[in-house]
Amino acid sequence: MGPPGAGKGTQAARLADRLGVPAVSTGDIFRRNVSEGTELGREAQRYMDAGDYVPDEVTNSMVRARLAEDDASPGFLLDGYPRTVAQVTELDGMLTDLGHELDAVVVLAVDTEELVARLVKRAETEGRSDDTEDVVRRRQEVYGEQTAPLIDVYRDRGLLVEVDGMGDVDVVTKRLGDALADLQG
Repeated sequence: MGPPGAGKGTQAARLADRLGVPAVSTGDIFRRNVSEGTELGREAQRYMDAGDYVPDEVTNSMVRARLAEDDASPGFLLDGYPRTVAQVTELDGMLTDLGHELDAVVVLAVDTEELVARLVKRAETEGRSDDTEDVVRRRQEVYGEQTAPLIDVYRDRGLLVEVDGMGDVDVVTKRLGDALADLQG
């Protein structure tokens, strides 16, 4: 978990590779369903084209189907899900149905101004004309409203691991590995 631009995707891919489990990203799931022309993909595309969030019921259905795939049976790393309290409840049910439980929930902590600078720079270098500073700041607000409350949910369950997401990617990866090793320690 972490706000947009915190490095979740980068760190999830690295950690999943180290653990030998798939990184399950809602963004990747959306793109795959859209490219394959599935019914859920077509529905998600309508929302994405309008600039809206894909509703929970569509997101939940896609995640449930992905977690049921064979490669996820030994375990998986979630990236970008859950993002709302309602999705936490849905995930709890999925995990029960699949016979899994969460080992840890990692949140990457990054200063808001650093995040805005990162995303604006990424928008410029990748030609993302829709990621203006105002849009980036709005995404940070939405994260604060909808997703940040999950931090307390998982802290109360004793699952939260907070990692400083500031600095070089390799340094953050080491911090993340150290924090998770401390859990097992």
